[in-house]
Amino acid sequence: MQLAIATGVTALVTAFFLAPLSDELDDRAMDRALAIAQTTAASPGLARRLGSETGPSADGQVQAQAERIRKSTGAGYVVVMDTDGIRWSHPERRRVGEHVSTDPGAVLAGREVRHIDEGTLGRSARGKVPLRDEGGRLVGAVSVGIAYDGVQDRLLGAVPELLAYACGALAVGVLAAVLVSRRLQRQTHDLAFSDISALLDEREAMLHGIREGVVALDARGCLRLINDEAQRLLELRPEDTGRPLAEALGPGRTADVLCGSVTGSDLLTVRGGRVLVANRMPTGDGGAVATLRDRTELELLGRELDGSRGLIDALRAQDHEHANRMHILLGLLELGQYDEAVDYLSAAVGVHRATAEQITERVGDPLLAALLVGKATVAAERGVVLHTTSATQLPDRLVDPRELATVLGNLVDNAVDAAAGSADPRVSVELRPQDGEDREGLREGPEGLLCASASTAGREDDGAGTGIVLRVADSGPGVPADQRDLVFAEGWSTKEPPAHRQRGLGLALVRRLAERHGGTARVGEAELGGAEFTVVLPHALHPGTAAASAGAASPGSAEASAPEKAERERA
Repeated sequence: MQLAIATGVTALVTAFFLAPLSDELDDRAMDRALAIAQTTAASPGLARRLGSETGPSADGQVQAQAERIRKSTGAGYVVVMDTDGIRWSHPERRRVGEHVSTDPGAVLAGREVRHIDEGTLGRSARGKVPLRDEGGRLVGAVSVGIAYDGVQDRLLGAVPELLAYACGALAVGVLAAVLVSRRLQRQTHDLAFSDISALLDEREAMLHGIREGVVALDARGCLRLINDEAQRLLELRPEDTGRPLAEALGPGRTADVLCGSVTGSDLLTVRGGRVLVANRMPTGDGGAVATLRDRTELELLGRELDGSRGLIDALRAQDHEHANRMHILLGLLELGQYDEAVDYLSAAVGVHRATAEQITERVGDPLLAALLVGKATVAAERGVVLHTTSATQLPDRLVDPRELATVLGNLVDNAVDAAAGSADPRVSVELRPQDGEDREGLREGPEGLLCASASTAGREDDGAGTGIVLRVADSGPGVPADQRDLVFAEGWSTKEPPAHRQRGLGLALVRRLAERHGGTARVGEAELGGAEFTVVLPHALHPGTAAASAGAASPGSAEASAPEKAERERA
C-alpha cells in the first residue's frame, strides 16, 4: 500500500509539472517570435525600402534583409507584408507576392499579436508587429514564426531529465516506505490491520466488561484510559481522559499510589468511602497501567468477623469469669462460710450491674451502649480497665449511630491493644456534645490536628448544639509526634495483619467518616501516658438536643456516682 501510494504520488507530481512546462515553452516561443518581429520592424530602412520598391520581388532588398534576419535568429520565417497583406518576403521565394495565409487584420490595425497557428509552413509560434515609417504611418507589418516542432523537441528533451528526478524521488520514497513498514511491523508485533482492529475491539469489550478498575497513564502522568469500573471507583468522568492524574483526583494517597510515588504491591487506599487495592505496572513507553479492586465489602465482612469474634471473646470471658465465681461460691458454701458467700455474690453482681448501669446512664443510644459494654468485658479479659469519664453524656438522638459505632469501635480496639502491655492498663472513653470551646479549638488548629474540611468552618455556627466530641485515651506507649499524621494514612500500621484482611484501614476510615461529616480527627498525648484520639463530628446529633444534654450533664454529675465508685473499687 505504501509503495502504491509513493508511485502514484510521484506520477501525479510529474504530470502536474509537465502540464505547465508545455505552456511555458509555448509562451517562450511566442515571446521570442514577437521579439524578433519587433527587432525586424525597428530595422533602419525596412519601411523605406518597402515604400521605394515598385512591388514585391524575390530578389528585392526587403526579401534579402528579411532572410538575413531569419538566418541569424534561427526563426522559421520572417515575412514582411504591406497594408494589403501581400508578402514582400518569405523563406520560399515562390510565395513572395502572395497574400498571407492567416488574417492580418489585427496587426494591420496597429496591434501586436502573438499566438500559435497553422500556416503554409505548418504549425508555428507567431509574433506579428506593425511596420511604420519614420513619420509613424502604418506601411505594413512584420510576421515572425518559430516552428512548433522545435518547441515540442524541447519539451520531449526535458522529459527524460524530469523522469530521472522522478525516479530518484520514487526510490527515496520506496526506501522510506520500507523503513516505516518495518518499524510499524515491530511496533505492532507483525500483526495485520485486521488483527489489530480485532484486538482493539476485544480490548474495549474486556476493559469495559470486567469488574476491576483499569487506569492507563502516559509518560507525562496524564490519564490515557479509564474503564467503566475505574470511573465508578475513583468518581471520574470520561471527560477526564487526557487530564493529569493529580489534577483529576486531587492530592492524596490514591493519586500517589497511581502515580508511583508509593511503591509496592496490593497497596491499600481509601477513595470516597471505598477501600481499594491498587497495583501498578510500568509500560515500555514510560507510562503505566494500574488496576483497582474494590475491597469495601470484603473489609466490611472482615470487620463483621472481628465483631463476631469480639462477641465470642466477650461471651467466653463472661463464661470464664462466671465459672471462677461459681467455684469460689461453691468453696465458701462447702466451708460453711455462708455470710461470706452472700457478701461475695452481692459484690460480684453489683460490680457488673454498676458497670452496665454506668454506661447506659451516660450513653443514651442503645447501640453505642451495647458496644461499650461488650468492649469493657473483652478488655477486662485482657486485663485492661475500660471506663467512661464523668464528662460523658450522650443523648439518644444520633443522626447515624452505625457510623459513630464504627468510629468508636476502631478507636477502642486500638486503645485496648496499645494499653494491654502497659504497667497500669487503662482505657478511658468520653462521649459528649460539642460546645463552643471545642469549636474554638478547631479554629486554632492545635498540634496534630488533621485538616478540617473547608465546609466545616462555614457551617460552624449552624452546627452549634448538634456536634459530638469523642475522645479515647489509653495508657500505652503513645504515638510519637513525627508519626501523628501517618497513623491516619491508608495501609500504615505497626501490627501484624490477620489472615482474612489487611491492617492500616481503621484509623483511615475514622478520618474519612469524620471529614465526610465536616469534622476532624487528631491524635495527641493522653493524661494516662499513652495516646489520646479526638474526633469531632459537627452534625452528628439531631437539632434540639443541646438543652437536654446540658441539663443531663449537670455539675453534680461530675461527682462520682455509686456505680462509678464500685467500678473504681473493682479496678
